[in-house]
Parts: sequence; structure tokens; C-alpha cells
Amino acid sequence: MAGAVIPLSEAVNGSTLRISGIEVQGVLRRRLLDLGFVAGNSVEVLRRSPLGDPTAFRVSNTTIALRREESSLIYGELIGGGEG
Repeated sequence: MAGAVIPLSEAVNGSTLRISGIEVQGVLRRRLLDLGFVAGNSVEVLRRSPLGDPTAFRVSNTTIALRREESSLIYGELIGGGEG
């Protein structure tokens, strides 16, 4: 399934994605861009909380937790990893 473009909210723990687009608007968009959520950067899915929301991501050597409503607006190309 490598190469598939999916929202970050659908990626499984341990997978790595290359950001292809971000549809978040306003102040949150600026903050995410400042943290490294820009097209071309790699994002690793670290872990989901026990109830599935939020999810921790690593981008540009920074760990950030995003809610499902936020991560569903960030798209990436699956480039590897993931749980079996």
C-alpha cells in the first residue's frame, strides 16, 4: 500500500508519510506550518491514545498530538512502516 495518499487520521502506528497537502485554515494552519507540517516533510505516526483520539505524530524532530478533526485535514503519501 506504499504510495497511497491518505489523511493522517487513517495512518496506523509506526507508519511514515510524506506530506502532500494540508487543508487546515486559520491560526492552526500557521502553527502547523511553523512546526514542520509542510508538503514534502516526513511524518511518523507514534501512537494513538487508548480511546483513539488524539494521536501523537513526529515531524521535524518535534512530537505533537493532533485531534482526529485536525489530522483528517492533513494528507500524506504512505512511504513505509506500520503495524502488521
